[in-house]
Amino acid sequence: MAVLSTLLNATAFKTPLLRTLVPTLALAYGIQAAVAVPSIATKSERFYDASGSLTYLACTGASLVLPVLRARLAAGTLGTSGLLGEVLQATNWRQVALTAAVSLWAIRLGSFLLSRITAESGRDSRFDNIRGSPPKFAVAFFAQATWVSLCTLPVVLLNALPGSAFSSLPASILLSDFLGLALYVGGILFEITADRQKSQWMHEKKEKKHSEEFLTRGLWGKSRHPNYFGEITLWTGIAIAAGGVLTSKVGLSGLGLSTALASQLGTAAACAVSPGFVSFLLLKISGIPLSENKYDKKFGDRKDYQEWKKNTPMLFPKLW
Repeated sequence: MAVLSTLLNATAFKTPLLRTLVPTLALAYGIQAAVAVPSIATKSERFYDASGSLTYLACTGASLVLPVLRARLAAGTLGTSGLLGEVLQATNWRQVALTAAVSLWAIRLGSFLLSRITAESGRDSRFDNIRGSPPKFAVAFFAQATWVSLCTLPVVLLNALPGSAFSSLPASILLSDFLGLALYVGGILFEITADRQKSQWMHEKKEKKHSEEFLTRGLWGKSRHPNYFGEITLWTGIAIAAGGVLTSKVGLSGLGLSTALASQLGTAAACAVSPGFVSFLLLKISGIPLSENKYDKKFGDRKDYQEWKKNTPMLFPKLW
């Protein structure tokens, strides 16, 4: 417990925001650095996606537990005995719900990507041009730590709020709670369905049950990238649910911020960074551009591919 006590004292900043945010940021980059070293040494990306999921779980979990550990330290009762029960008792249902939402997404996506790369002999085409270069490979892990830090920011900030802050909210369920959680549930179900449809399609192709070169059925007939639509939607939901509380006067005061308009806008922007960064990655960097270029090169001269691309929206699903 001496190490834990030292870490808690070293991060005992003035505001609840920094007392939770700084340790979780350090944790994200620390985990990624720990996984990067052996990965770079062996030139293997086998555990890259799994380490991303682990970092999501660790950061959101730590942000939920830290306030309780600090309270125990102040009371001289620091320890792990009965910690889970005390955390659940001391936290608001929103904090537990959004932490669980991120954890569910991380476990689902991490297991899906790990099973996929295992089936492909541990190789991921995204790393073909960088796994042999230690600096470039290291940047990939640094980028993943940044990705985790930005995406979890709304939940980390929400978990930084003391339990007393929630008792001052005007209603037990806010409109932002309902809208945010509805978007999350809809988004993750959309993503799971799209991934399962593609996995089933690929399985049937291997078994020679069809000769299709690209998937145009199910949700893939409504959007060319339904999995990415679900991803952006669920993170938008998380940001809205957290932002509804954080941008209120109660939330701002709980973080140790002023209740001025500038603080409110800054906090709203911090929440919006999460879905904004996800959208930027998927729309401009590693998601849709890579996929679209790959398929354009492979099927660009085919009439059926051009017809599907013309009649199917890139991201937002058509309703008919």
